[in-house]
Amino acid sequence: MPEDEYVPPEFPFTFPSYDEYKSSKTAPPFGRKMRRKHYFLEEDCTFLNHGAFGASLKEAVLVAQQWQAYIEKQPLRFFDREVLIHLIYITRRMAKFVGCHPGELALVPNVTSAMNAVIKNLDIKQGDNIYYLNVTYGSVKTLIKHTAKEKGATIQEETIEFPIQSKQQIINLVKNTLRKGTKLAVFDHIPSNTPFIQPLQELIHICHERGVPVLVDGAHGLGILPLNLHELDVDYYTTNCHKWFSSFKGCALLYVKKSLQSTVGPLIISHGFGHGFNSDFMWSGLRDYSPFLSLHTVLDFWQSVGVQRIRDYVYKLREQAAEYLVRRWNTGLIAPKDMFGSMAAVRLPSIFVDGKQTVSYSDAEVIQNNLYQRFNIEVPIKAVQGQLYVRISCHIHNELKDYENLAEAILVLAAERVQGVL
Repeated sequence: MPEDEYVPPEFPFTFPSYDEYKSSKTAPPFGRKMRRKHYFLEEDCTFLNHGAFGASLKEAVLVAQQWQAYIEKQPLRFFDREVLIHLIYITRRMAKFVGCHPGELALVPNVTSAMNAVIKNLDIKQGDNIYYLNVTYGSVKTLIKHTAKEKGATIQEETIEFPIQSKQQIINLVKNTLRKGTKLAVFDHIPSNTPFIQPLQELIHICHERGVPVLVDGAHGLGILPLNLHELDVDYYTTNCHKWFSSFKGCALLYVKKSLQSTVGPLIISHGFGHGFNSDFMWSGLRDYSPFLSLHTVLDFWQSVGVQRIRDYVYKLREQAAEYLVRRWNTGLIAPKDMFGSMAAVRLPSIFVDGKQTVSYSDAEVIQNNLYQRFNIEVPIKAVQGQLYVRISCHIHNELKDYENLAEAILVLAAERVQGVL
């Protein structure tokens, strides 16, 4: 139905208003005040790991709870007469936000479910080739390997060498290794462990020139990246709402081009199956739909505060924080600074790897656990090709002081390493 003819459903209660945020003069400043007002994060924790599971807006949690309470007042009314029209409405709003048609967007619990829905339903046959890079998320690699073994397909994993010198390095790698006739190419929009932004437009173009469809794991995309899925011309794209968008947990999106919707299907077959792409995914049996329904208040927040204003703050803070850590530790980044968005990977001082023949997850875990247990700093340490990196996340609840705390803590641990006590 055209936008000018669509009449949205009425809500059973009033959502929070952010009208005063439409002016930067009346909105709370980003950083500590924003954190106190809109997040439940502990005051004494230096929280630099928003990229793991996100941090939900207070309002998203409270509105979800209001939906849950409303449902229990008359469950039959809600599930038999109301839920679908409300799910359609939020689908329409989110489709507009990510630049696609509502009929191309499905609501799913998380990116893992969406990746399974695509890969497990594709008509993969004996000898088919699935292409991906070494930075692909671990659970997705497991899914691809399992599917390939089950179907008799082959897998092709190509290696990005770090530190990255430029985006052209990745473009050249894919251009030189992707074979025509490949069944599927899988890319992360922002790889989890090495959080650079992939040159996705160029990679998709290479794949399409060779007749290869593209599935993108955009778990870190929504909100922090300016998504226009039609302009991107991607075949399949999935993104989490609970990460950078700060929604209630258990909420994600799956986009599939109209021409390819017959190639995928839900993991659970229920009453809606066979009545169109949205319907296939929308009803998978009785479950908690409040994460999707509370998306309205998250979207209202972003649009009232200003999507670009949020991104500008986050990107600037990330640049300042990364530069500060590099300077304090005399190290470097895993990729050029213009390839990062809301996260960056900064190499730790060499003292942590000196004398080691190999650097493993356990080496990273020792440092990560010390940061948490002794300094109450929540941040991941990553072992990448013989080096240790800290992956910092930046959001509107962070400020530069958080990264100064991290810098000092690492220097304390480095001194202990020199003394042989760590």
